[in-house]
Amino acid sequence: MRNVKIGLVQMSCTAHVEENLAKAIEKTRAAAAQGAQIVCLQELFKSLYFCDVEDHANFNLGEAIPGPTTDTLGALAKELGVVIIASLFEKRAPGLYHNTTAVLNADGSYLGKYRKMHIPDDPGYYEKFYFTPGDVSSSESGYRIFDTKFGKLGVLICWDQWYPEAARITSLMGAEILFYPTAIGWDTNETDPAANQEQYNAWQTIQRSHAIANGVYVVSVNRVGQEAEQQFWGGSFVANPFGSLLYLASHHQEEVKVVEIDLNKTEHYRTTWPYLRDRRIDSYGPILKRFID
Repeated sequence: MRNVKIGLVQMSCTAHVEENLAKAIEKTRAAAAQGAQIVCLQELFKSLYFCDVEDHANFNLGEAIPGPTTDTLGALAKELGVVIIASLFEKRAPGLYHNTTAVLNADGSYLGKYRKMHIPDDPGYYEKFYFTPGDVSSSESGYRIFDTKFGKLGVLICWDQWYPEAARITSLMGAEILFYPTAIGWDTNETDPAANQEQYNAWQTIQRSHAIANGVYVVSVNRVGQEAEQQFWGGSFVANPFGSLLYLASHHQEEVKVVEIDLNKTEHYRTTWPYLRDRRIDSYGPILKRFID
């Protein structure tokens, strides 16, 4: 049996970085106490979601990776014997910043980082002001696989979740589970409940489709709480390799949940529904074009 217990930490944040870090550590301990072996934190968990404005002062939140936070989380991972997936604001060099997730193995070692590849620029999500996308030519960028004590993990971040190409490539590299640390919510000025529900449904559906198309588990961890004009919608979930929900969080409450998955079932789904077998890789050249005129 290859049963693995996944811990999801869905929480709200404040303007106090150390307070948020302390809360994330407390909730990681709570997940470990429930038996979690891999714990995933939400996107940019150490701060408010600062990309709602273009403000140069927010660059002060950037930090080195590896650095003090990964050192702290590495020690925690070793103490608890868990893998920790931690989304941070990386300062790579003066004027060069990334939206980055670090992975700490269960022995406390730093396995590496994934730098967000798809960067949005929309009202309330001005990420292009802050983040340089991951560079596929760098040894520390591009799509990554992390071979942890409890399985091979692929990590993608928020806006990446809308792109089937990212999920496919990461799965083809050997990911058994796709993790999506996320910060997404509803505009508080939107008064139509149907529009809000449609947005959430689309967000969940696209990620469940990645699970089906690639025969992998998908774990999506979002934040909750109102920040500026965004009501972060929570709704964190785990989907099995056929897209069925194994867990669905609330929209408004902080939650720590541990979900057990069976990685042996990947073989069942991939042989019963052999999408990878039947791929026509000789026909996919046009996908490299921006648009086909």
